[in-house]
Amino acid sequence: MRRIGLLGGMSWESSLEYYRLANEVVRERLGGLHSADCVLRSVDFAAVEELQRTGRWDQAGELLAAEAQTLQRAGAELLVLCTNTMHKVADQIVAAIDIPFLHIADATAAAVREAELSCVGLLATAYTMEQEFYVGRLRDLHGLTVITPTATDRRLVHDIIYEELCLGIISESSRGEYQRIMRDLAGRGAEGVLLGCTEIDLLVGPPDSPVPVFDTTRLHVRQAVELALAS
Repeated sequence: MRRIGLLGGMSWESSLEYYRLANEVVRERLGGLHSADCVLRSVDFAAVEELQRTGRWDQAGELLAAEAQTLQRAGAELLVLCTNTMHKVADQIVAAIDIPFLHIADATAAAVREAELSCVGLLATAYTMEQEFYVGRLRDLHGLTVITPTATDRRLVHDIIYEELCLGIISESSRGEYQRIMRDLAGRGAEGVLLGCTEIDLLVGPPDSPVPVFDTTRLHVRQAVELALAS
């Protein structure tokens, strides 16, 4: 089993899910007392969020590239960035390391294509929904059509992530809003919905959507474990 490097802390609420799921998938695959061979670096999200909010993405990329190198020096043989939004700086991270980098959008797109779908709705941070680094990759590399919520609903989805889910707050009213937005995306033609922020699966899942749900966290983790065990 190759050692998985988990670059997390953005937020630690979702990084906890990455660690749990990685161990569950390894146990599912190997049985017995097996668990994931992994090393976790958890950064201070407050510093990263400030760089996001002020548009200093190059500095954020430098920060995470340095942390990725720390994981490689710690013995990581493949790298998982435990956040959708910070894949905006994936190129800087990839350039800094000599081990495979597993892009969360690629893992997600593979599952969508396996389900023979071509049009998906996206719930994520405003950065992920509105910028090209994620939507453009799904479109240009994987041929997917991506539908996002209205501007008002994008702001609502974003605020719930940062003001509630990243703080461990689970609100029934927020669940209801996400359910409404997923119904709207399906009504506009989405054949499936991507939970494109690693905290969203803390709030909603398949029972909340009228169309199939693709949990990017679970798909990312499963791909990492499959690659780790392939060796």
